[in-house]
Formats: sequence, C-alpha cells, structure tokens
Amino acid sequence: MKIVTYRTNRNSIPRTGVLVGRSVIDLNLAYVLFLDENSSEKKAYHEADSEMPVEMTDLFYSDSLNNGKARESIDFLVSKVDQESGIKAPRGEEIVHRLGDVQLMAPVLKPNSIRDTISFEGHMKNFEKRTKKPIPDMWYKIPAYYKGNPSTVVGPDAQIEWPGYTEKLDYELEFGIYIGRKGKNIKAAEAQKYIAGYTIFNDFSARDAIQREVSVFLGPSKGKDFDTGNVMGPCLVTPDEINPEDLEMEARINGKVWSKGNSSDMYWRFPQIIEYVSRCETLYPGDFIGSGTICNGCGDEMDRWLEPGDVVELEVEGIGILRNQVSRERY
Repeated sequence: MKIVTYRTNRNSIPRTGVLVGRSVIDLNLAYVLFLDENSSEKKAYHEADSEMPVEMTDLFYSDSLNNGKARESIDFLVSKVDQESGIKAPRGEEIVHRLGDVQLMAPVLKPNSIRDTISFEGHMKNFEKRTKKPIPDMWYKIPAYYKGNPSTVVGPDAQIEWPGYTEKLDYELEFGIYIGRKGKNIKAAEAQKYIAGYTIFNDFSARDAIQREVSVFLGPSKGKDFDTGNVMGPCLVTPDEINPEDLEMEARINGKVWSKGNSSDMYWRFPQIIEYVSRCETLYPGDFIGSGTICNGCGDEMDRWLEPGDVVELEVEGIGILRNQVSRERY
C-alpha cells in the first residue's frame, strides 16, 4: 500500500490515507465503515480510533499495517464503492477524496529522529575523484551516519527556503525508511520486520557551509540544519510492494534530468544499517533512516548548482515523485 498523510480544505487536521489510483481513501474512516457492518456506530468509531489512528506514528504503534487490518478495510471499501456512489462514513464524513483536492504532507510530519547514511559506493568514489582523497577503509567496515533536525521536515510541493548564508544550495537524491516497531540490538536477519515502509528523501545541503564546518572536524551543522531542509514523501510504501535493492532513481531540475541511477549500488543495505544503529540504542516507531545520496545524485558531484526558483523533482520507482520549488528569495 501507499500510505499518505494528507489534509483537505475543509479539515486542516492531518490524517492518514491510502493512495488508490487518483484517489485518497481515509484509512481511519474506511475502518469505521468496515466495523460498522457488524457493530454499533459508537463502537466502530471507538475501535477505529484505537486500531487505525489518524496520525502516522500512532498507526505504526497500532501495528495495523502489519496485521492485515488496514488492507482488509481498504479492500472492503473498494468493493462498496463499486456498488454505491458517494459512499460516506456513518456520521456523514467523506471517505474518498480526489487526489487533486487534498494536500499531501510528509508521511511522518515530525520523525522522532533523522539518521542519514553514506551508503552508495558510487557516490563515495565520486567524492574520491573530486577531493583526491581515498575512500576511508572504515567506510567499508561501518555504515556511518549523521543526525538531522526533525523540526525541519516538509513534504511534497512545499517551498524550500534558500538560506542567506549559502551560495551553493544542493539537492540530494535519496530514499529512506521509517521504523515501525520498537527495538534494540536488532540483528540484520530480523531487521526487515522493523521497517514500516519506504519514502523519497531530499536532503538539501548548503555545500559551502559544509566545507567550512568539516574543516574543524564537526558537522554538518548549518550545512544541513535550516528550515525546510529535509523533504520526505510523497507517500510511504509498505515493504510488501517494493524491492529496495532494484529501484530506478532520477532527479530532474526544471524538467531536465540531472541525476539518474539505481539503488543496486547501495553498499550498506537497510538491515545492516538497522543492526548498527540499534546497538545499545532503542529505535522507536517514527524514526527515519536515509540511504544517503546515490551515485551522481547531487549537484556537488557534477559542479552543477541550483538557482533560486528552480523546481526539483526526485522520482523513485515504486514510490512516486517528490516535487519542490526553491524560493526566489534568500532567508
């Protein structure tokens, strides 16, 4: 399933839904309708709020994406829609929305944490060519990562602020996972059970700021930390519908292809990363882990830079397109 966080013009409160064709089905209300067939209206709403919460992280904790309840309720609703037009929840709420009538947001509005790795070997080799420095031996021994700021997360079509302190704003073509279960000291062989789903990740970067910061052996800090700097979406794709080891990935700037690659170049796979990250540390539902940039997945690798007003589109096979425009002004 493709799970989204969305809101409508009538209701500004974000809710979870499922993308089905060009429609968004409200997951909580679909489950209400499913339960209402065999129980009272009051009980149906109460159980739905508990078992199919409207907020994505709460949905992870309920385990409804894994136990079949979400799929069952959506299949039930689709069969009802085929029989009846304008179907609504028992209290008159709209269950099905046209995609063009809703605003998609980041699947998890504010992750508990953001960890981003450097997992693509091709990206590392390009770094070696550019800096004339060899890939550190340790890169092949541990899936190193840094932590980002969850408060800077935005979703599809959000405008990206251009930090006033950078002349070299850059995009990064990545994808990533949301943790769906609490766990600690997780073995790679068991790690797949902890992945709630996959999304596209655009880790915008102020490259000139990063260069200054790493010279003092810290960071990235302001090279990564600025409002709207972490973009996720447009949806979360459940693991049963995607093969993360063979995904075509592409970045387009103003409609022109700048980056193109495949996830098969990923040296460190997510199960290995989860095992490393969870050593002596608890992971929680709603934590996010990024793949790092694919080979030629950013302007820095090509000495090619964004301009104010550019439209950046990242497309990952099986997930969709994450589109954002960079502001024309500096902040």
